[in-house]
Amino acid sequence: MIKWKIVVSFTLAFFLMGSSVLFADAAYQQVRVWINGSEVDGGSYIIDGKTYVPLREIDGLVDFDNDAKTVKLYKPNVHIFLFKGDTAFGNVNKGKVKFNVFTQVDNLKTDISAVKVAITDPSGDQKEIQSQNISQQKDNFWFRTYDFTYNFATTGQYTVGFYMKKSGASDYTLVSQKVITALN
Repeated sequence: MIKWKIVVSFTLAFFLMGSSVLFADAAYQQVRVWINGSEVDGGSYIIDGKTYVPLREIDGLVDFDNDAKTVKLYKPNVHIFLFKGDTAFGNVNKGKVKFNVFTQVDNLKTDISAVKVAITDPSGDQKEIQSQNISQQKDNFWFRTYDFTYNFATTGQYTVGFYMKKSGASDYTLVSQKVITALN
């Protein structure tokens, strides 16, 4: 009789644990989220009808304060203009092109230590165009790269990215990008 009670107790315990896991699993659903044609890494979830996406995927500067349990996202307005000489462009023919990148930044609400402009080819290889340390903090500024010659070797979409390094951070964060399409 005692063995039967032990078997029923263990069966009941396993049933309750299993149903708790099933209930917890039903409370959220993992989903795939795409932002501007790129899939978000790190998992996105729907919980109680709301979609949760990792903030680092939104092309902004993120501060996390573990002690205060707060997260702050800084998303400045960044506009990128591409110039061949005095002419703005967005598409190019395959081959070498000499150009510069002109960037307008406003509504910057946090301190940064550096900016960088880089180009990424259709296969994902990135080349830095220019970077610069920032010594004087402003909420708006212009940044223009020197003339740069780049070989658009294949047809496809190339991305010019503008990156910022938050004061005290070691890595750059992408805050804006512009697409150049290389045609045959």
